[in-house]
Amino acid sequence: MNENAIAREIVDSAFHVHTAPGPGLLESVYEVVLARELQKRSLNVVRQQPVRIQYDGLTFDAGFRMDLLVEDVVVVELKSVEMVAPVHKKQLLTYLRLADKRLGLLINFGDALIKHGISRVVNDLEE
Repeated sequence: MNENAIAREIVDSAFHVHTAPGPGLLESVYEVVLARELQKRSLNVVRQQPVRIQYDGLTFDAGFRMDLLVEDVVVVELKSVEMVAPVHKKQLLTYLRLADKRLGLLINFGDALIKHGISRVVNDLEE
């Protein structure tokens, strides 16, 4: 499965998760439930994957963590906020660059309609 096919599964899963409890829960709740939904679809999911930084020949574990890493190729950053800020997309792009991944999804479960809460962020991904 390539990045785009995995992303379609993630988006569909997010729709199902958002439909059941709806908006307004904590981000951590959506993380657990979305991870479970993806695992039910036989996708490998790692929660709170550390993101390391390399600088001056050294590697630092600086405390950055991806919310979800799906099939070791798609980074998912979750929010449960009234409005996504530009810094949230920059954060995801930084994770993609540091982890050498090509595709990320920013999913805001705080939106009334989940389709308005999903943003695709790419790092040199071929369509």
